[in-house]
Amino acid sequence: MEQNAKYIKMTTEPIEKLIAKLAVPTIISMLVTSFYNLADTLFVRQLENDSMVAAVGIVMPLMSIIQACGFFCGHGSANYISRAFGRQDYKSAEKMAATGFGFAFLIGIFISVFGLLFRVPLVTVLGAKTAATMRESINYMFYILLATPFMMGAIVINNQLRMQGNAFFSMIGLTSGAILNIILDPILIFEKGAVIFGGAITMPFGFGMGVGGAALATAASQIVSFVLLAIGMWRSDNVKIHLKNFTPNKYYIGGIVQGGLPSLARQGLGSIATTCLNNSIGAFVAPAMIDAAQAAMTGTSRIMMFLYSAIIGFGQGFQPVCGFNYGAKKYDRVIKAYYFCIKVSFVVLVALSTLGTVFAGPITDAVAGSSAEAAEIAKFALRAQLVVFPLMAWVTMSNMMLQNIGKTVGATLVAMLRQGIAFIPAVLLMPLAMRALGFEALLGIQLSQTVADVISFLVSVPIGQAAINEMKKELSE
Repeated sequence: MEQNAKYIKMTTEPIEKLIAKLAVPTIISMLVTSFYNLADTLFVRQLENDSMVAAVGIVMPLMSIIQACGFFCGHGSANYISRAFGRQDYKSAEKMAATGFGFAFLIGIFISVFGLLFRVPLVTVLGAKTAATMRESINYMFYILLATPFMMGAIVINNQLRMQGNAFFSMIGLTSGAILNIILDPILIFEKGAVIFGGAITMPFGFGMGVGGAALATAASQIVSFVLLAIGMWRSDNVKIHLKNFTPNKYYIGGIVQGGLPSLARQGLGSIATTCLNNSIGAFVAPAMIDAAQAAMTGTSRIMMFLYSAIIGFGQGFQPVCGFNYGAKKYDRVIKAYYFCIKVSFVVLVALSTLGTVFAGPITDAVAGSSAEAAEIAKFALRAQLVVFPLMAWVTMSNMMLQNIGKTVGATLVAMLRQGIAFIPAVLLMPLAMRALGFEALLGIQLSQTVADVISFLVSVPIGQAAINEMKKELSE
């Protein structure tokens, strides 16, 4: 009865009202989650050590790999479940829920064991170039790896909750973990008596773990989120995860691949892209400036991720509407929802870009390294990226639509563009191009994401429009 009521709601309620209702909790979840990722950098910045800020950036590719595998299983299973609900095929949905979760947890255990065994060569590959940055990166990585299976399990449950229209429970799980992370960060990072934020706060107590404390705070909060999300799953009208329904056969694995490959490509290439960025800085920037440049670009990336998270959250409100209605063959509702989301996203991104450009100085000073050099590098890089940021409205919504309607090839291509196909060549070739034109190679690194975003827009628009035209053709026949 509950499942039929959900089907009726998702396929008949006015599009704008439905998306807004679903998007509010997902936007809050994404902003809070992104903020606590930013908070790690914000608090580590108070240690006045570029190597420690750089260490957060060095471990970012590992975090991206963990998220890539989690979203692969989470989006793959959740997208299948939403379409299965649209077909009213509830038995298959139950099997997919358990299969997606089971694979994620097993992959998480493998990553955890592998990473702990090979920490030193791993941070070297990820781009650590100085002894200080290598040491701090290993400290940060240790606790993240311990929590990896729970991080991946939380990602799967979160996606299954929101793709079935239960974004409120998802919000509670994610925001509770995020708040805990922000509370634990200063307690674990600083020692008693430490003065932070320009003398505004003197720590009454603390463990003085440095950058390792930031990682431990993240690990603890992720485990708490996992527990709360699991409770939310059992208390909601969501499909429940029963391990007896774990069905690792060709059909369900294929379903995960179809819905999750774009996410794996996007996040996986994001990991490679950040690694290339760190190594490009090591190759083209003077040795004395490497830590400052890595700290600056780490801060800039975290700021852009925070701003981008608002649109990702809005798009996540669109996804279940897209999946349910596509599964029910109500293509007119899918098309209407797609254009509505693009219009709203574009307006929001223009506003965020304007504010970010005006206040680029104080924003980057808060998170992008402690040296004057790091601050200047970050300020220019942030403004350069904000110039083209509104174009991400088309890229993001096209990717989400293509992924939810099962257009795996198109969705994967769009997902791979911004931080992969377009960015990786840009970050490796732009420094050389700038040198050839008589500029510093660092300028090419700062402009790489801007160039990648423009290319992503130019490729994404026709791919998304082709899918829309296909649905229009179905409606006319």
